[in-house]
Amino acid sequence: MRIFGKGRHRPSASWRQATDRAFTLIGDGRYEDAGALLTRAADLEPWLSESWFNLALLHKFRHDWEQARAAGLRAVALLDRSAGAPDWWNVGIAATALQDWPLARRAWQAYGLKVPGGVAASGEPTGMDLGSAAVRLSPEGEAEVVWGRRLDPARIELLSIPLPSSGRRWGEVVLHDGVPHGERTTAAGHSYPVFDEIELWAPSPVPTWVVLLEAATEADRDALEQLASDAGFAAEDWSSSVRLLCRMCSESRMPSDEGDGEHLDPHDHSEPGHPGPLGHRSPGAVWVPERECGIAAPAGLVRGLLDGWVADSPDSRDWRDLEEVC
Repeated sequence: MRIFGKGRHRPSASWRQATDRAFTLIGDGRYEDAGALLTRAADLEPWLSESWFNLALLHKFRHDWEQARAAGLRAVALLDRSAGAPDWWNVGIAATALQDWPLARRAWQAYGLKVPGGVAASGEPTGMDLGSAAVRLSPEGEAEVVWGRRLDPARIELLSIPLPSSGRRWGEVVLHDGVPHGERTTAAGHSYPVFDEIELWAPSPVPTWVVLLEAATEADRDALEQLASDAGFAAEDWSSSVRLLCRMCSESRMPSDEGDGEHLDPHDHSEPGHPGPLGHRSPGAVWVPERECGIAAPAGLVRGLLDGWVADSPDSRDWRDLEEVC
């Protein structure tokens, strides 16, 4: 139903001027000033879905989910079309943030996504089976791209162990935006989108630890990762998995593997030969026994995991300097 029964028409010059200025202010982080202008634009052209879409977008940037939901619903009420409209996607994000599951289901269906009939005890839709993706944590700060499992179109459960600088933990669920910024490809040719985190949706009680390993071979390292996985937690060799990328590279199409032999990724701005955040491979791909490893496990289990790992092969394994970092 259209407000005042108005048909679609070109917005006024005053509307365009207020809107253009508002988005310039948004780019500068001046959300309050931008909000005043977008509210004025909505007063000038209340029958335009774009007026309310822009306000919903601003409220999403501010994480004001009640207002984002309200403006988003006004936007979709004025749409000429529904399937595939980004207005519905923003409504879905706001509804997910608020755990308004009936509205989230309606939004994804209206956008054109198939939503299975499964419902969790909390009421949230289940079984959307969207596969794996990467998410960029703290996209406006010291950004870090990690892997996760998509629970629905707006949430990812973190399966990588984030670095402590991110403030995120393994197993946390983050709300993410709908437009990917970059891709990660595998050696098999599969491509995965990289979404930007909006905010933490569900925290994890599992702490993150950093430890220095002595692992004589890659198989020794792999054994610890498998041991942690079998226990229901995680270990990750940060010496191999961490690359430092500039923003332009991070937001482009990037290979997720490390390459073979002496090939060095030209987009990798780390320092080869240094473990952990300073570099992810050594010259000539020679295995370096000292590894900086992240572990996600409860305090009462982590030392037992490490001791059990050493006990299985004491001549080729050791650990030291265990520290809880997040």
